[in-house]
Amino acid sequence: MTDRPAAGGAAPLDVPAVSPRAVLSRALAVPLVLGLVFFLPVLVAVMPGPGIRDEAYWLQLVLTGYAGARLAAMTLTARRRLIQGSFWLFVYVALGVAPLAQAVLGQTPTPVVGTRSDLVLAVSLALCGCVAFDVGVLLARHRPVLRTRRNRRTASVSRRRLYLLVAFAYVASALFVVKLGGPSVFFSSRQEISEGIQSSGVASSESHVGSAFLRGFGTVPALLAFLFLTRWLVTSRHARRRPSVILMWAGLLGVNALVNNPVSNPRYWFLTVMFSILFTAFPKSPVMYRAALAMGVVAALLLFPFMDRFRYDESGRRPAESTSAFDPLVRKDYDQIGMLANTITFVGSGAGHAYGRQLAASTFFFVPRSVWHGKPLDSGVRVGQWMGMSNTNLSSPLWAELWLDFGPLGMTGGFLGLGYLSARADRRYTLRTLDDPRPGNVLAIVIPVVAGYAFILLRGPLLQASGRIGIALLCLALVTTFRSDPRKLLR
Repeated sequence: MTDRPAAGGAAPLDVPAVSPRAVLSRALAVPLVLGLVFFLPVLVAVMPGPGIRDEAYWLQLVLTGYAGARLAAMTLTARRRLIQGSFWLFVYVALGVAPLAQAVLGQTPTPVVGTRSDLVLAVSLALCGCVAFDVGVLLARHRPVLRTRRNRRTASVSRRRLYLLVAFAYVASALFVVKLGGPSVFFSSRQEISEGIQSSGVASSESHVGSAFLRGFGTVPALLAFLFLTRWLVTSRHARRRPSVILMWAGLLGVNALVNNPVSNPRYWFLTVMFSILFTAFPKSPVMYRAALAMGVVAALLLFPFMDRFRYDESGRRPAESTSAFDPLVRKDYDQIGMLANTITFVGSGAGHAYGRQLAASTFFFVPRSVWHGKPLDSGVRVGQWMGMSNTNLSSPLWAELWLDFGPLGMTGGFLGLGYLSARADRRYTLRTLDDPRPGNVLAIVIPVVAGYAFILLRGPLLQASGRIGIALLCLALVTTFRSDPRKLLR
């Protein structure tokens, strides 16, 4: 701005300019903090209900307020922190507001079979994991700077390899559609999708490896190829002038609308698709980032549970009934605190800790049980069978996974490392998107995908989530190059 001379010949006043981002942050700060930290938790806490107001209740209230404060901080930060924002969004809804409503109403979506002390310990461990995550973030922020910095080669997208990934995505998705009997199945229900996979012969009752590979290869390459082309078009005028790139992008848009739609896919995977597309299409927009986190709370509390109507066909579909705005919070979508308590009871009943066997099963998910005799079941199924549940498709939050494998010290250390890695990844993503506008920047795609997939990893079980991770790594290895030849890169 131009300084005007003051009256009487006085020296001009140096008035600092106020950026629109700062004005937006200040306008959002007070209502957002009050809403997340005080208004919503208090609104839930004062609801009439037969719930017990004991140590578990008060710890749950503390956890909700803590997660609300951290989510507000993530939303108002000057720099976008995608992975940390996803972490606190999940914690606030799934481990905060929803279990608080369950404690007040005295209803749990999944039975808690242990004693009340196990539930108190579960809430305490959830809070401990959140604090350890924050400590890891602080350690990453104050990491000592090395005096000598080597020139590191950055990962870029090879143009020819990207074309190969696009071709592979078309073929894999087409095979997925043909195996399931045609496009109409993808707009019916998830039940028909599962029945189509069973009838295709790629899955068996003993092993779901074939089913995981069919689903993964039918959905993941199409999403990643679409994200790479989206960033290319967003950041390169040269790409927008090439009809071939636009046609490939439009074709993959149609493919993703078919194989990655919310009808035929689990809701947490659809969240991954939406978050990754949003953060890729708007790589520098703080408004979209803040809107995604703020509206994510509203969508998770009000809309997310009702998307379960796509799970079954018309004969098995139950009508959506609700007598209160908080009734959806006592459904099975938000059984994470209860399943953490059940996992604690399961370990204490004599099963003991697995000492890494569950993690090994998740890492080597591709090994069929016919080859690996005694391969552990995923943690949710294992605990559900011990509980005597007929439906063992239960969550196993990351807190429960780490507790089952490594106990309290391992769980705390795991979240300490998770916070450290999340902060480092978010910082590198900021540098790679703000200071490095290259269209072939691999990290600018990887971090949005990880931020979206974080909901699945945090909910668990890890064994169910591992298949798509392995396929995504194969796709990234296909397109990534460390060579700096501009003739072979995106421009």
